[in-house]
Amino acid sequence: MNKNTYKAHLALLGANVIYGMNHIIAKDIMPEKLGPTAFIFIRILGASILFWTIKNFIKEKIDKEDYFRLAVCGVLGIAINQLLYFHGLSKTSPIDASIIYTSVPVLVLIFSYFLLKEKITKTKILGIIIGGAGALLLILYGNKNEGTSTLLGNGLIFSNAIFYAFYLVYAKPLMKKYHPITVISWVFLIGFIFMIPVGINDVISTNFNAFTLNTYLVIAFVLFGTTFMTYLFNIYALSKVPPSVNGSYIYLQPVVSFAMVTIYAFVFGNKEYAQDISFIKILSSILVIAGVYLISVKKKVEIDN
Repeated sequence: MNKNTYKAHLALLGANVIYGMNHIIAKDIMPEKLGPTAFIFIRILGASILFWTIKNFIKEKIDKEDYFRLAVCGVLGIAINQLLYFHGLSKTSPIDASIIYTSVPVLVLIFSYFLLKEKITKTKILGIIIGGAGALLLILYGNKNEGTSTLLGNGLIFSNAIFYAFYLVYAKPLMKKYHPITVISWVFLIGFIFMIPVGINDVISTNFNAFTLNTYLVIAFVLFGTTFMTYLFNIYALSKVPPSVNGSYIYLQPVVSFAMVTIYAFVFGNKEYAQDISFIKILSSILVIAGVYLISVKKKVEIDN
């Protein structure tokens, strides 16, 4: 492994550890201190400023015919996608969110088949079925109301995964044509413009006087860590290693979330989180990860020739 490849793996490790941590850290202040919609408004605004600061060093113009695709990516892939995630996370278990989110590679494959006409082999179809079964099992299990899990929350998280997967596929032509920072800067800006009428009232009605140091630290983590740094880490990694390697690191997110929930439950005595760890969730996680593995395997081991 050369130096650049090693750095790419470190970047992917860092990005997915941050993602895994985000499932529980972001939930810590919602909705008591900050509502999901207001949180997204602040997140997208802050990220837009950061990305456009970098974008100023990249002189690149967008062709007129690409603005519609950018608009779709900004509204669906940034604003609505993140609204679904944060509203879902505020209503369900961090473990559930991290497990359901690992279904993204499965959903990407499905969208790639319909939008990009990419072939789906028998092995990948099997992966879709197994991964889908794991996600469905977990979503429906949320109706049992054990711990912090809920059917509505799990459904919103899965909807978020669908929109994010669609965004990844739909934005692919833009990523090939322009610098990734250019694309990300524009989609975040468009996403923020969409969020102004949607979230401004929630921001205005937020009681900022009730914020503690912990509240500001969580917001900073989500803005700089989960949003800004992870995007940069992933962009760097994609320039050094294949997308399949990038996708495989998503397996880390449930592991990180399980570890953090375990610490919250048994070290800090959080009784609700203690109920979030169950056989059904472990089984769901195994099914989703197995499904993602099957759609990620190389052609030489696929059963479809």
